[in-house]
Amino acid sequence: MVKPYSRPAADEPAWWCIISSDQIFLTDDNDLPFGCLQDLPFPDLTKYKVIFIGELRERACYLIMADYLDDSFVGGSFNSLRTLLDAHDLEKFAIAGRARQFSDFVNTHRFCGRCGSRMQAVDWELAMHCQQCQHRCYPRVSPCIIVAITKGDKLLLAQGKRHKQGMYSILAGFVEAGESLEQALQREVHEEAGIEVKNITYHLSQPWPFPHSLMMGYTAEWAGGELHIDPYELVTGDWFEFDNLPPIPPAGTIARTLIEKAIGKTSQ
Repeated sequence: MVKPYSRPAADEPAWWCIISSDQIFLTDDNDLPFGCLQDLPFPDLTKYKVIFIGELRERACYLIMADYLDDSFVGGSFNSLRTLLDAHDLEKFAIAGRARQFSDFVNTHRFCGRCGSRMQAVDWELAMHCQQCQHRCYPRVSPCIIVAITKGDKLLLAQGKRHKQGMYSILAGFVEAGESLEQALQREVHEEAGIEVKNITYHLSQPWPFPHSLMMGYTAEWAGGELHIDPYELVTGDWFEFDNLPPIPPAGTIARTLIEKAIGKTSQ
């Protein structure tokens, strides 16, 4: 096991995920910085928390937790993680998402949620530990369901309040305590659209670092009920014919994959 707070040698090529708040530093060509510490225009990293987070294409990858609006890193700028998703590089998006989630975890667990004492980083695993009451925390993962629902040759799409202007997607929601994934799916669909579904089929999952979700993807079919879009969660929604869809999420997202499965464009 590689200790999370180990650092590479000065001449070891590595990938660098520099996180500031909810943004990641990308080079001028919208890529993750790569190279040896001795060759990169980085500030003195002894002033930063550096965490080993895994490997990307057989090279180590490190998280650097930067200050908010940190201007010490040059040759690029801080951007949304969605920039990597839009570039259709799912491997880089995944490792950047992990970096974002680890950064969020460390920042939100500086103090113990049980007794209020300051937490300390565990040096042999990614965890925060309270020496006062022995409470230990690990990075949070929040399970969510996401489902593409068909009704004959139509697909249910809705526009969420956080979606880009004009963007439609499929229904999704967090799993509540005590629920199975299927129960959560049926509840979310009924709450957001007022309908019942059948033939619920699981397909795939995708970590979704906004901020720490794990999306479990399904397809389902309309089983009954009239469409009633929840105005508190969604702006609008409707049934759309397969060959006349509005703007939908880009390739690489679990939503796009499920849409294509639901309308028969892929069998994977």
